[in-house]
Amino acid sequence: MTIAVGEMPGELEAGWRAAGLWQDRSLAEAMASAARDRPQAPLHFFGADGDRKTTLRQVHEQGLKLAGSFHAMGLRPGDTIAMQLPNGLENAVLFQAAAALGCTLLPIVHIYGPHELGHILADSGAKALIVPDRWRSIDYLDRLARLPALPQLRHRIVMGDAVPEGAIGFGSLPAGTLPHIEATPDALALLLYTSGTTAAPKGVRHTSRSILAELNAQRRDRPSDEYGLSPWPSGHIAGTLAVMGHALLGRPMILLEAWDAALAAKLVDRFKVREMSGTPFHLSGLMEAAERDGFDISSIAQFLIGATTVPPALVAASEAVGIRCCRCYGSTEMPTVSQCNPEDPLDKRLATDGRANPCVEIRIVDDSGSDLPTGTEGEVAVRGAERFAGYTDLALDAASFLPGGWFLTGDIGRLEQDGFLAITDRKKDIIIRGGENVSSREVEELLLQVPGIREAAAIGIPHPRLGEQICAVVLADDGVSPTIADIDRVFRDLGVARQKTPEALVLRRDLPRTPSGKVQKAELRREIAGDLASAEPG
Repeated sequence: MTIAVGEMPGELEAGWRAAGLWQDRSLAEAMASAARDRPQAPLHFFGADGDRKTTLRQVHEQGLKLAGSFHAMGLRPGDTIAMQLPNGLENAVLFQAAAALGCTLLPIVHIYGPHELGHILADSGAKALIVPDRWRSIDYLDRLARLPALPQLRHRIVMGDAVPEGAIGFGSLPAGTLPHIEATPDALALLLYTSGTTAAPKGVRHTSRSILAELNAQRRDRPSDEYGLSPWPSGHIAGTLAVMGHALLGRPMILLEAWDAALAAKLVDRFKVREMSGTPFHLSGLMEAAERDGFDISSIAQFLIGATTVPPALVAASEAVGIRCCRCYGSTEMPTVSQCNPEDPLDKRLATDGRANPCVEIRIVDDSGSDLPTGTEGEVAVRGAERFAGYTDLALDAASFLPGGWFLTGDIGRLEQDGFLAITDRKKDIIIRGGENVSSREVEELLLQVPGIREAAAIGIPHPRLGEQICAVVLADDGVSPTIADIDRVFRDLGVARQKTPEALVLRRDLPRTPSGKVQKAELRREIAGDLASAEPG
């Protein structure tokens, strides 16, 4: 029998089923069940319009109505519906609508400009795109106008008063009746794009089974009547799971239109929020705001923290204000590989990323894919019920999986004797800025479009709030000295996300290289770190 790339052995399913994680139902069926069981489960959105409160039943009913409209427009099961929206009520309704119609939902983070958006829409084959006319400083109509030709994108739907020619207003969608849809658990339900070592964002495919497995693993140890608060945008896997936690588990949830530490501290105090997740940037901002404004945030029994390097001092400081900070590890491909629990000893929560999630297996392997001894550092390989189904670019799968369905994460870590995982480095060449992956290669290719730059290396340098920021280390043409303003202008003209625009620039005469001429990124990071340290006053 031929085993497809990434396919997991069938006998694993029996254990997943016994644990209640592997289910024979679609997202639509699970959402309908949750709406019946917990119709009054509250969902709050805080933004420019204040508190927009709704319930699970209301969101579900609006989702079914919107699915009928989509069907009247010609969208069918299997089609991809993309959205680039801030957290809001319409966002949650779209999750319900796409599932009800059997479509694949593609939430896109707001930081992506026309450059990335065009690639994502073309790669995904999205049939519809929903955007606001404007949000904060972002002109989405300008983004629409700057998109390349996309013949498959039949519907451009705009929320707001300004609807350009060739688009339709969200409030003007046709009414329609949703027919019976035979959705299957293995059908593609969610598509998310993440930056990695490739120049362009990679499409990560999830089915109903993998999403439900992730959420059902959370169900067992979290009370269903206590509030959670999410700082994440819905285009990020953590933001998607926050919306799904309400839709599939009926978990009371508070979502912020945009991160506001002072508002978050106020809401934690008001709603006695029991659980949050975020990066060190979110936690440090929350603690500073609470102390400054006099809010009590000690109700947080668990703050899941990850997505970048977690300073042990921050974890220790959170203990002093009554917050149990728990490091965790995961990715878009495998949302929760491991996590610490509030009951774990402080030394484990300070120095490790916890034990494996239910029905998740972890191996530490060398470059040949062979297991390494316990306590030895190597690449982290994982598999489990929540693992993604593969990339949209099938060519990436061959290099991403070991036989038996083990996904190679590209991260370096060690597995201790007691099962705790510690992530120590990254094998893949990415920068993690504010919890978002940025491909070094993509930034480097863009830097070469700046006049006067003949070679470039992009690296992450430490930042107290963001974890890392992007530093461009460049070799310039003779007599030319490009500036950070030059880089900013070119990236802006190209429509590149601000998240990917370098914030520091170092001009060099040469770069550390291997005998074959390849830039040695690890050595370059050490050299730049040394330069930064020697430049500090005192």
